[in-house]
Amino acid sequence: MLLSSTARLAARRVVSTAAFRSSARTATTRSAASADSRSSIMPLAVVAAAGGLALGASRMREEEKTQCLFGTGSNTEAIEEKFATYWPRNIMILFGPPGAGKGTHGPKIEDMLGIVQLSTGDMLRAAVSAKTEVGLKAAAVMKAGGLVSDDIVVGIIRDRIKEPDCKFGFILDGFPRTLVQSQALDKMLADEGACVTKVISLDIPDEVLEERICGRWIHKKSGRSYHVKFAPPKAMKLDNNGNPVLESMKDNETGEPLMQRPDDTPAALVKRLQSYHGETVPILNHYKPNGIVAAVNANQGMDGVWGEILKALKRSAQ
Repeated sequence: MLLSSTARLAARRVVSTAAFRSSARTATTRSAASADSRSSIMPLAVVAAAGGLALGASRMREEEKTQCLFGTGSNTEAIEEKFATYWPRNIMILFGPPGAGKGTHGPKIEDMLGIVQLSTGDMLRAAVSAKTEVGLKAAAVMKAGGLVSDDIVVGIIRDRIKEPDCKFGFILDGFPRTLVQSQALDKMLADEGACVTKVISLDIPDEVLEERICGRWIHKKSGRSYHVKFAPPKAMKLDNNGNPVLESMKDNETGEPLMQRPDDTPAALVKRLQSYHGETVPILNHYKPNGIVAAVNANQGMDGVWGEILKALKRSAQ
């Protein structure tokens, strides 16, 4: 096995020193001195070599640990850049009226940052199914036909964000919906030593939304969304009036039937937008003094919207 350069250098220095000293002695003691020199050189050389090998092994172990965590080469640089640009922990709220693109861009944020999007509906159902303390309270309220209180919802969120997949952050979807809920959320996060770090508002004129909403179809199990004009399913067929044939509206991946939400109608949309604007504006105003609200123009192509979202996500974005 080859010795490291440090070990070889140390061994050569030991040999040189011993040789110089032995040459100063008399001829009668030269052979004894040589024997003494050899006996002292060997242990020192071995120690030096072992030290060099141990140092090299230690460095290799550290490099292996780093590679396991961050990969190698360009992958390492990409991950380090991601941490430097978008972290520390992201606690985000994604706002937008129905049809603004939350379902399109929310999963892209999840994939890019490695954080999870939390739906209050999904969390509520999971807590009830798991029979957690808060879940049992929610189940009792729903069984009695009542509305789940803000305290219960906040409690469900508190339990959920302690899971490992929320370590680097999360996106809240569907909460908060009112200023009171925002204040309750802030208090809960403060108790956990955290706070909302980014609020992104997808802005789009109301008149543009009718075409988007009324042409939307979804796959109920997966949440995949389609649109008869902008993102039609592969199997879609149109009748003589240009309307989609119901039997042809099937999910691209499973072939299962698609559905339209009951409130994806022009009449229902008007009420939904009135409610959204009335509830959302106070929440945005609540967070604006913290410098964390970013407005994104959602009335453009998907690439343009995504570009603005990326800019908004950066820590330096104001």
